[in-house]
Amino acid sequence: MREIKLTLINMLFFQRRMVIPAATMLIALVILVAPWRGGAQTVQVPQSSEQIQLSFAPLVHNAAPAVVNIFTRKVIRRRQVAPLFDDPFFRRFFGEGFGRSKGLDREHVQNSLGSGVIVDPKGVIITNHHVVEGADEIVVVLSNRREMKARVIGADERTDLAVLKVEADVVLPHLKFRDSDDLQVGDLVLAIGDPFGVGQTVTSGIISALARTQVGISDLNFFIQTDAAINPGNSGGALVTMDGRLAGINTAIFSKTGGSHGIGFAIPSNMVRAVLSGMTQEGQVVRAWFGARGQPVTSDIAASLDLEFPSGVLIQEVYSSGPADIAGMQIGDVVLSINGLPVDDTGALRFRIATLPIGGSAGISIWRSGKTRDLRIRLVAPPEDPPRSVVELDGQHPLSGAVIANMSPALAEELGADPFLRGVTILDVKPMSPASRLRFRSGDLVRAIANDKINDVADVVFFLKKPTQNWRITIFRDGRDVSLEFVR
Repeated sequence: MREIKLTLINMLFFQRRMVIPAATMLIALVILVAPWRGGAQTVQVPQSSEQIQLSFAPLVHNAAPAVVNIFTRKVIRRRQVAPLFDDPFFRRFFGEGFGRSKGLDREHVQNSLGSGVIVDPKGVIITNHHVVEGADEIVVVLSNRREMKARVIGADERTDLAVLKVEADVVLPHLKFRDSDDLQVGDLVLAIGDPFGVGQTVTSGIISALARTQVGISDLNFFIQTDAAINPGNSGGALVTMDGRLAGINTAIFSKTGGSHGIGFAIPSNMVRAVLSGMTQEGQVVRAWFGARGQPVTSDIAASLDLEFPSGVLIQEVYSSGPADIAGMQIGDVVLSINGLPVDDTGALRFRIATLPIGGSAGISIWRSGKTRDLRIRLVAPPEDPPRSVVELDGQHPLSGAVIANMSPALAEELGADPFLRGVTILDVKPMSPASRLRFRSGDLVRAIANDKINDVADVVFFLKKPTQNWRITIFRDGRDVSLEFVR
């Protein structure tokens, strides 16, 4: 039996040249719907045979031009070496760089296909981060076949979103955002994109579920599920509601074969808007910070707290002087809703906070001592305390080649790490360096060197200068402390 797996729906073509489809395909779909009027409408079942013959064509005519095809080109350079030098046995004893200086650099051109949505008439396009990641060249093809070069002005790996910009001499068609919190299971939607590179295609379906937080695509999981057919190449395309607005960005499918099986996922439009509004001039996203963490409320926890249903997040830790602490939140509180919207688990809590603008405030409903209480929390950016003080280590020691920094809530937010971690984290490890050969990796937290506890970057630099023949370094990795010993 084939393993069922979640697939990010971009398609890679490994030939050196890719032919852009010559025709644009629009699939006419007939389904039981109420008339589309380009605005608010009354939801109802068909009342006559004439209504059954209604078409999505007017909606597609207005929405499809705002959905573009995205073609990327990436040059991959790899040094070719003799099989003997590439043998794991020799690499283990002689290092990753053994024999590689004798090889020749080979270039391989990798082409990728995806979709995008114009959200601003001045040429701002939203797509998936995995569609354009590492691309050397990005070409956007409009529905009228016009080609334009695009550049990345911001990317957010945590939500798998990227923002592109094209320089257009005309006002471009674009989609307005729909409030994704107003969507309901059963609402009709259209998926527009370029599956398999065949050309722009429209499929229809309904919203199958909301607030999917167990998908596992990113640490900010909170997806719209739809049965509208989504396939490879649809990544970054539009999920459109019957009022012609953008409900979400199509991102992934759950599939046995890599094709559509009626289970697709889209990033909600409210998250897309939050990424756009929170993006800095450097292309990074700054989100509001909660300053507390907890666990989902199980049936047993609900019973012990006299909660009617197992829903919400039980607070286990509150960051001192953080927003939750200042608002009066305590360990043992259960967060039930934020601004009147339900919080079913930790994924929903992260999503609700992440989509709120910095500078305002939010109302939080909690359960405490058998009663519902209301708190008000200020929405602020996570503090960079202490300053990160990034240092690239060098010298004759095991951590040479590692790039380290002080952990803070701000850095943890950027990395998608635990905001309560303290100490020094490894941001990067340079290839072929001693740290790389000794299997240190980004995300490791340096706890101690020998018997000396590490509090900040200055401690690491100081203790690594001590002369010694034996190194004992303790790191925190995958939820536990690991001690590594090295002999010079």
